[in-house]
Amino acid sequence: MTATEWELPQIDEQTLWAVAEGRYFNPHGVLGQHPVEVGTPGGTPRAEVVIIRARRPLAREVVAVLSSGARIELAHVLGGIWEGAHTLGLHDYQIETTYDDGAVWLADDPYRFAPTLGELDLHLIREGRHERLWEALGARHRDHAGVTGTTRGVAFAVWAPNARNVRVIGNFNSWNGESHAMRSLGSSGIWELFVPELPTGELYKFAIQTQHGDWVEHADPMARQTECPPLTGSIVAHSSFEWTDTAWLHARAASQPHAAPMSIYELHVGSWRPGLSYRQLADDLIGHVQYLGFTHVEFMPLAEHPYGPSWGYQVTGYYAPTARFGSPDDLKYLINRLHEAGIGVLVDWVPGHFPKDEWALARFDGQPLYEHPDPRRGEHPDWGTLIFDFGRTEVKNFLVANALYWIDEFHIDGLRVDAVASMLYLDYSRNDGEWEPNQFGGRENLEAISFMQEVNATVYKTHPGVIMAAEESTSWGGVTAPTEVGGLGFGFKWNMGWMHDSLEYMQTDPMYRAYHHRDITFSFDYQFSENFILPISHDEVVHGKGSLAAKMPGDHWQKIANLRAYLAFMWAHPGKQLLFMGQEFGQLSEWSSERGLDWWMGDQPLHAGVGLLVRDLNRLYTDLSVFFELDTDPSGFAWIDGSDNARNVVSFLRYDSAGNALAALANFSGSAHHDFVVGLPSTGEWSEIFNSDATEYGGSGVGNGGTVAAVGDAWSHLPASARVTLAPLAVTFLYKPV
Repeated sequence: MTATEWELPQIDEQTLWAVAEGRYFNPHGVLGQHPVEVGTPGGTPRAEVVIIRARRPLAREVVAVLSSGARIELAHVLGGIWEGAHTLGLHDYQIETTYDDGAVWLADDPYRFAPTLGELDLHLIREGRHERLWEALGARHRDHAGVTGTTRGVAFAVWAPNARNVRVIGNFNSWNGESHAMRSLGSSGIWELFVPELPTGELYKFAIQTQHGDWVEHADPMARQTECPPLTGSIVAHSSFEWTDTAWLHARAASQPHAAPMSIYELHVGSWRPGLSYRQLADDLIGHVQYLGFTHVEFMPLAEHPYGPSWGYQVTGYYAPTARFGSPDDLKYLINRLHEAGIGVLVDWVPGHFPKDEWALARFDGQPLYEHPDPRRGEHPDWGTLIFDFGRTEVKNFLVANALYWIDEFHIDGLRVDAVASMLYLDYSRNDGEWEPNQFGGRENLEAISFMQEVNATVYKTHPGVIMAAEESTSWGGVTAPTEVGGLGFGFKWNMGWMHDSLEYMQTDPMYRAYHHRDITFSFDYQFSENFILPISHDEVVHGKGSLAAKMPGDHWQKIANLRAYLAFMWAHPGKQLLFMGQEFGQLSEWSSERGLDWWMGDQPLHAGVGLLVRDLNRLYTDLSVFFELDTDPSGFAWIDGSDNARNVVSFLRYDSAGNALAALANFSGSAHHDFVVGLPSTGEWSEIFNSDATEYGGSGVGNGGTVAAVGDAWSHLPASARVTLAPLAVTFLYKPV
């Protein structure tokens, strides 16, 4: 019996035209195969039949070829919609289309498949608790079950709750999505379509019809790979990379980062050695970092961004590594190599704001979606960007899952969260009248606080040993306090106060430093209030600020001597260290992302000496637990003398849990101090294990000959003392094991 002999259910023309034109919210409800009970013209008993409908504009003949081999002829209904029926039950099938020129095209049907998202996925997305969101949304190359078998293809899914209709467009359909309209999955706001037989590497975007009827095209917010800017297409990606860093991950999970050494080398991939890809970077970067002895590298943002000079701090592709340096698997190769070399990997993460590019996240479905709808909360006045709606569950889920994505998929060892202060305060960079208080009348962004607490708690729950660090520039209390006691829950906080005050001091001529002594000692007053990282980052060597060496006063030799002393002081100070690229050899010009570092300077004797000094500081730092074990414990620090402003000397002790002691003696004056009496905690021989004025570093060689004898004469509240020589513009370390 043919389809015309059954009384098939009729679909109104308005719906059929909407399906034909790719603007119907539930195309799967019309297209595909549908078991129904139908009547017959002769009044015989009702029959169970399967109706198959397909959209094939301009076709001459259309046949559904069942997996059993049966051929079901379809008849044209309206606007390129074809229909047929059979009594053979549900089958997998393909559509064979013949055109007027005789061409025959056999293809699978996207509309015969059930949704690729289950009820649990939709529930978790609605609740904002889908911790593996990238496995539910975006473009996923996968096998999907039909009736009797599975088919390889791409599952597309996107959150666009305000859209009237959504299509997938790409090279595979000549950027006309009428044949790939997506179905709405109800109140979740998710739109979904499985496209069978579609390979990886395909370009795509989503075409979204707004409530006003306009069609707008957007890149996929969950895309795992993108075209290289300035191109903006998303790419269907599927990783084939095989990790070999299992031992590293196991050791990380058992680690205690606060009591372990962490010496961080920050770099911008595009300007470290311009022209290198992720894979090409591996050998040079690993060799350099291993020579210098840093324990970690920190990459400035690697997520996709359209404008290179933003350095990655205006992100459009939160789930896609920038294509400027290669594919996602290329980045995995670099990280895997770093791990195999024993080097941890941190990445800057930017959840505080995103750019207004119309093809990206902004007004994604025609209305504010990812951004807060109130411009007093949704727009950043300084940066010309948009601010996430942290109170919306799906947006918060998007960001929390993104943090987990980088850790899970790229084995990142930690995220440095950018611009935390801009998220904490509703009045950040706003004048009176330009911001709206919270529900209690305060200036705190309660939704952003909740988001940060959730992302930190989730990361630490799921990935022990991973680091979450906040770039937070205010005196907000409890940045690194646990969330259960009301803290933000970060593991570390950048000590911006130390950075600002200490650089102010170092830029002052030694003749006048006595009047600014508080700048170099103030950080010790609050050093245990948070778990600190001491940052000399890219922000301190750009935009007219000059390089670290160029900030220092004096002639060239004095500038480099000041730099050596400052770095040694930084390594001895409680807290972890971070140094931006180029400062390890005393680059004189400030950093520019448009060109590479002045590597040639490292061959000059004074600058080569800075590199040797950084190498030796890192080796001492990782070898001796006095430098790091009690970083967050007040018992690991004691003053020798912090008030000797007349001689520009700062001296203090560092201890480990076994009682081994290190005395750090910093002379920031331009003159040597001979027969300088320094208090020490015990008598006996103290080894001079480091002197930043050593000749191999380019110094003058003033020192103590390798050892110092401490006698039982009390001095400056300590039971012993020694007479030492302190070189000018130099730091000396004395060490005495238990």
